[in-house]
Amino acid sequence: MSSAAFTVLYVPVGVPTFHLESAGDRFAASCALLRRLDENTVCPEEMLLSIDLLRAYLDGKRPDLIVFQNLTFANAAYMSEVLRRFDCPMLLWTLREPVIDGGRLRLNSLTGAYSAANALRAFGDRPFAYVFGAPEEARVEQEIAAVIAAARVKAAMRSLKLAAVGHTPQGFGFGRALDSELMSVFGVELEAIEARELIDRAKGYSDADCAEYLDKTRCATCGLDKTPERNCLDHARLYKAYADFARERGVGALASRCWPDFFTAYGTPVCAVLSLLNDDGIAAACEADVYGALSMWVGMRLSGAPVFFGDPVSLDETENTVTFWHCGAAACSLARQDTGAVIGVHPNRRIGPAMDFGCEAFPAATIFRIGREPDGSFRFFLAEGEALDKPKQFTGTSVVVRTDAPSRELVEQSVLEGFEPHFVVIRGRHARALEALATMLGFEVCRY
Repeated sequence: MSSAAFTVLYVPVGVPTFHLESAGDRFAASCALLRRLDENTVCPEEMLLSIDLLRAYLDGKRPDLIVFQNLTFANAAYMSEVLRRFDCPMLLWTLREPVIDGGRLRLNSLTGAYSAANALRAFGDRPFAYVFGAPEEARVEQEIAAVIAAARVKAAMRSLKLAAVGHTPQGFGFGRALDSELMSVFGVELEAIEARELIDRAKGYSDADCAEYLDKTRCATCGLDKTPERNCLDHARLYKAYADFARERGVGALASRCWPDFFTAYGTPVCAVLSLLNDDGIAAACEADVYGALSMWVGMRLSGAPVFFGDPVSLDETENTVTFWHCGAAACSLARQDTGAVIGVHPNRRIGPAMDFGCEAFPAATIFRIGREPDGSFRFFLAEGEALDKPKQFTGTSVVVRTDAPSRELVEQSVLEGFEPHFVVIRGRHARALEALATMLGFEVCRY
């Protein structure tokens, strides 16, 4: 796995026959913006006003994202030189013409952008992001920041190991994934282990081996004392088994089978274990949903915080909301402040510990899912809104999202389009970055 630092490479091209004072001003302002967004952005010491200067600058570089900017007009040879060397995400940035006064055209950046984009199409129709505007414009900064965030996620995927713990239950095949597909499409390594292997590992621990995991659960939750002692101890064993496995194997995300095995073969649910793993920074999905776990991991990378994973279970047109719920594996840190991360029992099997709380409100939320089509292609589900201040809606964990789009239309359309029943709710508005990531991966975006 590569441990190289993420690199943004700024490529400002042009020719010396335009107004170089204006170009130089835009060059300095663009460098400043890019370094503010990513302090390690690689910038040239001077404008790249010839193919020779461009070639010398590109030598030895290994970018994760290229920001290609026409300081002035430059023909397609400049972009072609970049494309023959690199196959990485690309942002094409066009500058706004600084002065329109009936006199000289100072930059002609826009015509250069058309030449560059035409070359991108000619080189295998490579996907790219595009932004038009000056470095001082807030919209430009937001768009570039989103593309950088997306490129960071895409680069990090190349070192992600995702574990499938057991198989999906019958009728939940939408969560299955092939190791070759995850590697070729996302760059993600998939490791598979049977649920019974972790169950057997858990059974082999003593109470003393797992004391720190029981203490950690007590500190993070409320009401664990109401769970039978045997289930508390078995939860701690299972928590240690999962945590040790993830640490030993370098696992950053996992999709775990849950029912019926952990009720019938072990006697204690895995729900609370997955909850705590999410707070430990490991994206952990239940019902062995691999693409759900990957969706969680993406959301956690973008937001820097745990995300909610669950089913859309209720629609309220009067409030324009959709309620997302699941049996009880939400991260403790998502719980409402007035209740804390309450421990209860699984809503169907009536065995604990499982989480049983409503999630706290947050004023900006993104609903996301990496969807897989029957033909093997992928698409992103995207919607934005806000998570409301609502108590627990059903036994288990829940979050109520008021969507920007009409909630009924969102539900009806996404059902008609056959999306999987598991979605991720991310803190913050990340649709721009997710759209940029979809472009980099060549995926369709279904925006609601």
